[in-house]
Amino acid sequence: MTTTQQALLPGTRRALLHRIAVAQAEGRAPSLVAAVVRDGQAVWHGARTSVDGHGPDETVQYRIGSITKTFTAVLVMRLRDEGLLDLGDPLEKYVPGTGAGEAAIAQLLAHTAGLAAESPAPWWERTPGSLRPELSDVLGEQPLLHPVGRRHHYSNPGYTVLGTLVERLRGAPWEEVLRDEILEPLGLHRTSAQPEPPHAGGWAVHPWADAMLPEPTEDLGRMAPAGQLWSTTADLARFAAFLARGDDRVLSAESVREMRTPAAPAEAADVVDGVTYGLGMQLQRRDGRLLVGHSGSLPGFLANLTISVEDDVAAVVLANCTSGPLLGAVGADLVRIVAEAEPRIPEPWRPLREVDSTVLDLVGQWYWGTHAFGVRASADGLITLAPLAGGCRRARFRTNGDGTWTGLEGYYAGELLRPVRRPDGSVSHLDLGTFVFTRQPYDPEAPVPGGVDPEGWRGIG
Repeated sequence: MTTTQQALLPGTRRALLHRIAVAQAEGRAPSLVAAVVRDGQAVWHGARTSVDGHGPDETVQYRIGSITKTFTAVLVMRLRDEGLLDLGDPLEKYVPGTGAGEAAIAQLLAHTAGLAAESPAPWWERTPGSLRPELSDVLGEQPLLHPVGRRHHYSNPGYTVLGTLVERLRGAPWEEVLRDEILEPLGLHRTSAQPEPPHAGGWAVHPWADAMLPEPTEDLGRMAPAGQLWSTTADLARFAAFLARGDDRVLSAESVREMRTPAAPAEAADVVDGVTYGLGMQLQRRDGRLLVGHSGSLPGFLANLTISVEDDVAAVVLANCTSGPLLGAVGADLVRIVAEAEPRIPEPWRPLREVDSTVLDLVGQWYWGTHAFGVRASADGLITLAPLAGGCRRARFRTNGDGTWTGLEGYYAGELLRPVRRPDGSVSHLDLGTFVFTRQPYDPEAPVPGGVDPEGWRGIG
């Protein structure tokens, strides 16, 4: 993949290089590679290494660990979009006899199925997958540690189960389905289940000495859908662009947006830290922006993919050490550097192609009780209801084609907005999930719940 280094300003490129240089040096990583994506294209690649005269480039494979989970989640979402399953369906419907069959597919995707974090001993990341040939070997005798759906508890076995689900419904091995349905369509030709030259070797760095120890590279077997993949910064840059925008050959923009939507109840500490989980994607609030993506680690390797959809900037960072540099922080910093140094230039404002008089009847100021709201129509065909004094309950609505509108987000997600018209066709009020919005606060001519005092507004005297 040829990157367009000139697409970023020299000062931005130097700041990016400085950030990964500090990460590699202070984190004592044998090597560290990174890429930045903007406007759907890789625009920068950088590398730092401890080997003189050798620098890994965007074609060198590193193991990406749990970023594999996002690939598996995409496969499951494809099954949903094809109508082969519903995310609310219990696992038992497709993979019976696991002992965790009451968990829904969405709960497995969001790590809320109550499953254990790891498979039974020995530790699966450093032992051959042949030790766990059956799904029962991965789940153990008591798969559930928590009530289903009650809390977010990260589970590697949960994604093994999802890989099995994919195999059952596709009638083919997970690796084959992955190649046919994601890797080939997106052109991820350097992403694979087994390492393919050139690839980095995995190392453990001594915590108290500048010494290294090679880590074993195990085939994870049934655990592969949770963390098997090897990839490059070039391939993950393409994957990041897909996760931000969608690609109808693989998954629509609407479905990847659903993956990026919080789907798990947050622990108290998570609320403080501003982190949560969607459907196969991690979400965090950092530096005032929402970041989505996934991290990964296996013995000898660390990986991170971070995306700011609003800034249209993503970062990929890979290292070949078991611990050391905090790649999540590095990825977030790379995004921040680009977003702040070279802010996204917005698309030109354009007016509506056609003006619908029935929509114009809805725009302007409305009142729910004494709370002032505004309704605005935009060129994308949506209307937005938002409080004029800030606060919550802002939502966009899409038309249903019959004069009504359905909320897309927040408090009003899925709620029906119905304009109620007078006999002459003018709009009397808006009915939104039983809330009555009127042009004047507590309009006596509208059916305000509880009625309006007939003496009207008054002073204190």
